[in-house]
Amino acid sequence: MDAPVQSSSTPFRLADILHPVVAGIVSVIVNYGGTFILVFQAAKVAGLSPELTSSWVWAVSIGVGLSGLALSWYSRAPVITAWSTPAAAFLVTALANVPYSEAIGAYLLSAAGFVVLGITGCFERLVRVVPGGIAAGLLAGILLQFGIGAFASLSVDPALAGLLIAAYVAFKRFTARYAVVGILLLGLGYLLLQGQVGLTTLKLEFASPVFTAPTFSLNAALSVALPLFLITLTGQYMPGMLVLRNDGFTTSANPIVAVTGLGSLLMAPFGSHAFNIAAITAAICTGKEAHEDPGKRWVAGIAAGVCYILVGVFGVTLASVFMALPGTFITTLAGLALLGTIGASLASAMADARAREAALITFLAAAANISLFGIGGAFWGLVIGLLAHAALNGRLPGFSGNAR
Repeated sequence: MDAPVQSSSTPFRLADILHPVVAGIVSVIVNYGGTFILVFQAAKVAGLSPELTSSWVWAVSIGVGLSGLALSWYSRAPVITAWSTPAAAFLVTALANVPYSEAIGAYLLSAAGFVVLGITGCFERLVRVVPGGIAAGLLAGILLQFGIGAFASLSVDPALAGLLIAAYVAFKRFTARYAVVGILLLGLGYLLLQGQVGLTTLKLEFASPVFTAPTFSLNAALSVALPLFLITLTGQYMPGMLVLRNDGFTTSANPIVAVTGLGSLLMAPFGSHAFNIAAITAAICTGKEAHEDPGKRWVAGIAAGVCYILVGVFGVTLASVFMALPGTFITTLAGLALLGTIGASLASAMADARAREAALITFLAAAANISLFGIGGAFWGLVIGLLAHAALNGRLPGFSGNAR
């Protein structure tokens, strides 16, 4: 694992800004293009009006943008925030049986739980007991499907995927620093020339937040708030913090959990279900692909935050543009942007011969993407890895804070 990241004292040059800014933009594109459709699906299931749907987009985008921007600036680390994707998937079914005002009340209860978790510091202690090899194996397993997806796209659109893969290899050979920048610009240019991205009917319209008074019920607390809290905790916060740790950032989890929890609390009446530290899209910004100097990668968090705020201001309009990008482009771009992180994580996971077996088990369990009792693969990969570590080493990691 990398040494703890220190703030860089060297001045910023144009290239120092360009690379992390592009990394931030790519993470935003991947987020909206890959998972935001779940928000629209959940809104449709709940029977929300276009105004309430637009307010949801506004609330979650503005909240994610402001929290990520503030946390990155404060910590000088690439703290990338995002909406809870597993929670959005859960809401696609949950909102069918709960009145919208009660769902808002459930969002508030879940957010309040994260505020308490951040203020008390319990989550920070939990994250710090995970051994480095287990964390690296977990991250590699989570990201593996994205690396595979980049090459699986050749079966869907061989021209586009082949162009991006070939360009990535060429850029890495001759100008590695500009590989992700190059394939992003080249891919967008190709899509525009092929007419696969239509911008002629685009109209920028400001989103209008709509306040919904919350109501509270035991049913919503148990069927929405509690699952929402657990799913976001295990599926987003835990792997998200391990991403930061794996790339050498020692940023405390306490302010991250508290700030995103407070932001979710404030934005809930306008429709935001939950936002938190990102995991997969964060890896695009925390690794060497964003910048060779770890002390300059925090700029990616600023860039991502600004982009999210812009999308939020214009609501559904710009979100629809991101989602209009071909799935092959999003999948291939994400996979190629994450190759460096996957490789570094695997190398870190296998570095310690004594913990190699447990790290390998963690990697495979996370890659299997197990889903049990409504809880996703990141959690089960971590649980299986820790149990394997305990069985192979005779004990679970201690809570001294020095296990990492």
